[in-house]
Amino acid sequence: MDGKIIGDYMETITKTTRTLQQDINWLETIIDVGLALYFKNETPYHSVLEIDPPQIEENDHTGYAQILKKHNLKFEERLILIMALARYVKPQSLDLFLLKNKSIDSNFSEFGGIKEEKQNGFIPTLETVCFLLGGADNIDIRMHFMRIIYENNMLYKEGILKANIHPILLNEPLLLSDEFLSLFITHRKHVPKYNSKFPAEEITTKLNWNDLVLEIGAKNQLEEVKEWLKHSNLILRDWELNKNLKPGYRVLFYGPPGTGKTLAATLLGKSINAPVFRIDLSMIVSKYIGETEKNLGQLFDKAASKDWILFFDEADALFSKRTETNSSNDRHANQEVAYLLQRIESFDGLVILATNLQTNIDEAFLRRFQNTIHFAKPKYKERKILWTNMLTQNFEIDEGETVLDEIAKNHELSGGEMINVLRYCAIKAAKRGEKKISYKNIMTGIKREYQKSNKTFN
Repeated sequence: MDGKIIGDYMETITKTTRTLQQDINWLETIIDVGLALYFKNETPYHSVLEIDPPQIEENDHTGYAQILKKHNLKFEERLILIMALARYVKPQSLDLFLLKNKSIDSNFSEFGGIKEEKQNGFIPTLETVCFLLGGADNIDIRMHFMRIIYENNMLYKEGILKANIHPILLNEPLLLSDEFLSLFITHRKHVPKYNSKFPAEEITTKLNWNDLVLEIGAKNQLEEVKEWLKHSNLILRDWELNKNLKPGYRVLFYGPPGTGKTLAATLLGKSINAPVFRIDLSMIVSKYIGETEKNLGQLFDKAASKDWILFFDEADALFSKRTETNSSNDRHANQEVAYLLQRIESFDGLVILATNLQTNIDEAFLRRFQNTIHFAKPKYKERKILWTNMLTQNFEIDEGETVLDEIAKNHELSGGEMINVLRYCAIKAAKRGEKKISYKNIMTGIKREYQKSNKTFN
């Protein structure tokens, strides 16, 4: 591993440890004071609310600090969060809650929590936090805390904490989601692997925004989507336009294969450091009634509030035009479309549908897209840029770069087809042991692409 990478990694670990340690220290102080107040022992505090949370430095970009700054957590919410995290990073911080009530030879029920017999540990619950805030004997404090939890609490709404039941009760254990536990500890969000409940694979690219060669109109429309992703929080939250605008964004990519639809989706994710998942529709669509809706429900539930981008490639099978309801199968298909409309509209992230033909998509979907972007086959100008970028950055051309102008003018290929030509030329160059390609190799590669499409090669 590169020395700089190792250095950056160790620096991140150090910063993360420092940030978490200061909040763990804050939690331990609150536990000491909360217990002292409950047992009427001597303490300079009248309430744990007098113990101010640690300040987060402006230049602290650790995963934990990001969440604190992004959501501006209330005192109670920050206490819930660090207590949920404590059982992973410093479980002994919670050992005081294992104290037994000697009069009945049992644990104090007012502490809440779940005792781990096998690990001899303590899993805090919302009741534990309520106790520390003074809610064991004070009904007002208890009712105030319950309102904080029940009124669409951000920690659950954003998927930071997992809820096993709904509505959430005070005996709910404090469990961090896999995504945010990974973010807090490793500085990177956990990304799920492909499985039957989440039939999607993350797609990535080493290319950058400037490598995407499209007609100017399409590129401008993509820029608009990118700017929404970057500024949606400002628009919706800070400017309070969430009264009028829904949080999600829906866009249709349409055009022939190999014109950059998948690359564009991947680069949109890369622009905001968000994962892009290509959905495996063969695992979603089912011939059995209700199964498609169930599969889609699991998918959208998993992706909710994660800042993920969902990319439905070749989406015609799922989002195609509705039929006349002449049979029960027709009615079932239309129910699936209606369900999709509802889930897509309520999804708070970016959904991209890709198809070869715009006319294949149901008009009910089209009306709900914020943007529809046409990925046309590249014209001469775009083809020349693509050939130049692909070939001259890595190879020397025997006949000189001027031949690329002729090739771009005379052969209408998509970007995907050009990549296939590049691969063919690279194989021939590797066989010769030199980073040189010839006009002859390029033309042979182009001929092969023409043959695949049954086009006449001149």
